[in-house]
Amino acid sequence: MRQAEITRNTLETQITVRLNLDGSGQGSFATGVPFLDHMLDQIARHGLIDLTVEARGDLHIDAHHTVEDIGITFGQALARAWGDKKGLTRYGHSYVPLDEALSRVVIDLSGRPGLEWHVDFARAAIGQFDVDLFGEFFHGLVNHAGMTLHIDNLRGRNAHHQAETVFKAFGRALRMAVTPDPRMAGAVPSTKGTL
Repeated sequence: MRQAEITRNTLETQITVRLNLDGSGQGSFATGVPFLDHMLDQIARHGLIDLTVEARGDLHIDAHHTVEDIGITFGQALARAWGDKKGLTRYGHSYVPLDEALSRVVIDLSGRPGLEWHVDFARAAIGQFDVDLFGEFFHGLVNHAGMTLHIDNLRGRNAHHQAETVFKAFGRALRMAVTPDPRMAGAVPSTKGTL
């Protein structure tokens, strides 16, 4: 089973992430950051992974450390769950609309961390959530998962819609990338023979 559990403890946060890449989209989230919980649920449901995230952080300061460290821990859990990546599709992409908003996410499980983040939010906060923290989440994720990730919000006037299309598209692109390709017969999807 392609499952993982990672716990990360620092002086600022205590994070546990459990995931199953072969799940059914079940999620359980207790991060202390309600809008992030909503976005993590989009990843689980649209990625068809089972995902549990529990976090305690220094929210009395702000949500920055908690959001970033959840991204780091999630990335570590993904890397452990997919292992050597033999037989995986490797690449994934998705376009997702929500009313006026449209986002595109493209993933390569390359082993090389890189993020192209092109999201110009319509406002600086969604409720109490600082939208700059989404970039921090994905930076932490790609650096610890070892993936190349391109995220483009192509249009949108409502910041909630923009965020939701990004996270839904990420979930669907991730699902595509981690899906086993039976034609690969257990081979690593690279001419190098390793990722």
